[in-house]
Amino acid sequence: MAKTSKKETLDKKNDKQQEGKKSWKMTKQQKIVLGCLLVLFSIALLVAFISFYVNGQWQTDQSAVSQLGDREEVVQNWLGKFGAYLADLIVYRGFGIASFVFVRLFFLTGMFLALELSTQKLKNTWFWDIFAIIIVSVLFGFFATSAPELGGTIGYELNLFLQDYIGKTGTLLTLLFGLIVYLIFKIKVSPEKIQSYFDSTKKEFKSELDALKPVVAEPESAYNLEEFAVEEPESDPDLDNIHIKTVDSQFEINKEALKPTISHPSEIELNPILKPITPKQELPLVSPDEAFVIEKAEEEDIIEENLASRLVADFGLFDPTLDLSNYKFPTIDLLKEYSTGGITINQEELEENKNKIVDTLRNYKIEIAQIKATVGPSVTLYEIVPEAGIRISKIKSLEDDIALSLSALGIRIIAPIPGKGTIGIEVPNKNPTMVSMKSVIGAAKFQEAEMELPIALGKTISNETFVVDLAKMPHLLMAGATGQGKSVGLNAVLTSLLYKKHPAEVKFVLVDPKKVELTLFNKIERHYLAKLPDTEDAIITDNAKVVNTLNSLCTEMDNRYSLLKDAMVRNIKEYNEKFKSRKLNPEAGHRFLPYIVLVVDEFADLIMTAGKEVEIPIARLAQLARAIGIHLIIATQRPSVNVITGLIKANFPARIAFRVTSKIDSRTILDTQGADQLIGRGDLLYTNGNDVVRVQCAFIDTPEVEKITDFIGGQKAYATAYLLPEFVGEESGINLDIDISERDTLFREAAEIIVNAQQGSASLLQRKLKLGYNRAGRLIDQLEAAGIVGPFEGSKARSVNILDLSALDQFFNNEQN
Repeated sequence: MAKTSKKETLDKKNDKQQEGKKSWKMTKQQKIVLGCLLVLFSIALLVAFISFYVNGQWQTDQSAVSQLGDREEVVQNWLGKFGAYLADLIVYRGFGIASFVFVRLFFLTGMFLALELSTQKLKNTWFWDIFAIIIVSVLFGFFATSAPELGGTIGYELNLFLQDYIGKTGTLLTLLFGLIVYLIFKIKVSPEKIQSYFDSTKKEFKSELDALKPVVAEPESAYNLEEFAVEEPESDPDLDNIHIKTVDSQFEINKEALKPTISHPSEIELNPILKPITPKQELPLVSPDEAFVIEKAEEEDIIEENLASRLVADFGLFDPTLDLSNYKFPTIDLLKEYSTGGITINQEELEENKNKIVDTLRNYKIEIAQIKATVGPSVTLYEIVPEAGIRISKIKSLEDDIALSLSALGIRIIAPIPGKGTIGIEVPNKNPTMVSMKSVIGAAKFQEAEMELPIALGKTISNETFVVDLAKMPHLLMAGATGQGKSVGLNAVLTSLLYKKHPAEVKFVLVDPKKVELTLFNKIERHYLAKLPDTEDAIITDNAKVVNTLNSLCTEMDNRYSLLKDAMVRNIKEYNEKFKSRKLNPEAGHRFLPYIVLVVDEFADLIMTAGKEVEIPIARLAQLARAIGIHLIIATQRPSVNVITGLIKANFPARIAFRVTSKIDSRTILDTQGADQLIGRGDLLYTNGNDVVRVQCAFIDTPEVEKITDFIGGQKAYATAYLLPEFVGEESGINLDIDISERDTLFREAAEIIVNAQQGSASLLQRKLKLGYNRAGRLIDQLEAAGIVGPFEGSKARSVNILDLSALDQFFNNEQN
């Protein structure tokens, strides 16, 4: 007991220390108060300093500063004795006229605190401003020795100190060096800028000189020759004979300027100078072998600002974002940049791989006319053009032989590449480049994407950002072995939508049987999540509640189709446009319909525990929910046929396959092999029923997701999460038959069997009483209505509320009485 009490004492002591550490962190209110105080203090300093210089008060008030305790002492400073003391302390005894920079510093600090801005820029400002204060103070101390109020005591003394050791010349050179440092690092002055400034000044001066020269009329570069005609007079043109139709005006017409400068139309040259257009081209690297071309794709433009924050609603239309009109989209700087730059090309590795591929094919008497390498983040694509007469199937059968010669983790042969007359061999890079979520979100292709639900998955082999529209998929199936990147892929999908869509436009229904993968999104519950009424957690972790949620989504789907029918439109986009145009009456039940995205992290676990109860609503949603804006994203570790059934696959044309362990699993998810040859760590294949595209999935870590959810969760939200329609299951015990006279004749016998087994299920009654499923189901309903068994709990057996047969007899006796 003594040890326990000692441990408790230490724990309490540690808790107090932690509480003491936490108390140093200022709250929002404290920051605002301190910020306002600093702003007002900066204004007071400005008044005191100006007063110090304007009326020469530094001389009149200097004697009074030492007697501030005397109330009868009179000072001239506009801020009174306190102002006179501050001016004397900071200006006269401090840094002189450079002290005005302190006004700027205190004002900026106060504003940064009050507005809760990033303090990194503020730290940089403090450093360089104090540096400038010291330099300016010493400069005035050096040049204005007869005016001590300009340089201050500190500037004067520092000047003398430097002159004692390095003399006047050394002091001047030191100050000059300090100014150069300030100009280069703070003001960003460079020789190029100075040169460009002088060049621009020179051009402006030259243009002004040219403007002073007499203007000579020149013919325009393009004339309409059919309209242009110059009459050739028989004699010399007499300017006085030119008749000009004019109106009464006070201006005099210069006839000299009307003299034609072209005698005949043939003298006009119509040769417009066209500026050559240089298309963007991939830059080929030089290789000793002319038949081997190495291509590196151009780096994409990165946009540092989230363009979704610029969206403005059209005036006069209904704006669904008005409830959260001050909502701010997450900024791109919340994401981390993992890679140092673009893709690095190891030319030796490329040459070595090329030689091994050529030698391996040559061993089987397959000659190559040309080979080209395209370098991607994690995989290099070698496109080969075989000689005439070579069968493609012969090259495809050598997949394992080429992998052996390259000593690669796994290669993939595309024969032929769709749309090209080449055969592709994908070889993993020895040093793959990580694709950060920041580089994908900041790409112009994603920021400028005009899609309903844009998703940035990652980058292709050609280093191009891969963006797809979930609204057009319309559902997505993800599969892959454990640890190959499914959860990161789901986070990338959700992050993409958070960066592009307002909380009023999209809602998420998150199902997480693992209970740990999607918990971070709890912070944005009242912004983006949807849930059933009277449910505590918006993220569903209990498999028993999944069935009700899926059936609730089916009810929501039916309700939305009714709204579309009344509005006489075919899909959610047309409906929302009509509603925004105020053509639908909210009093008739019409409302703005946000997109709903159902995300299931581990579908195999649901199938194991709930089976048909999950598969039927999932298949129904997949078949019908596209038009009314409900989209499904389902992930699973085990893409076997009993999990991903034919009914589900038929309605999920868009599929993502991470690395799997066998060709059978690859065919199950993609209907083709190739996923078994991936290298893992986010390497995936995407198909939407057509071509298969290899993509390196963007990496987003848990701290990045936490920053984004904290940023969104810290803003004003809706009162509750988006509420789905309430669903009451058929076997929930509500509205069941409770009339004793209508009970089954085997009711008592069935009750005894259930109490003896302490397990309530229809299958038990089927076996024991040799009944059909329908009659056994009715007996279970009657037992539930009587209170003998508990409510339906998915695939689990019902709980039994009566412990033994004696308690059951007492129950029946009470009913009869």
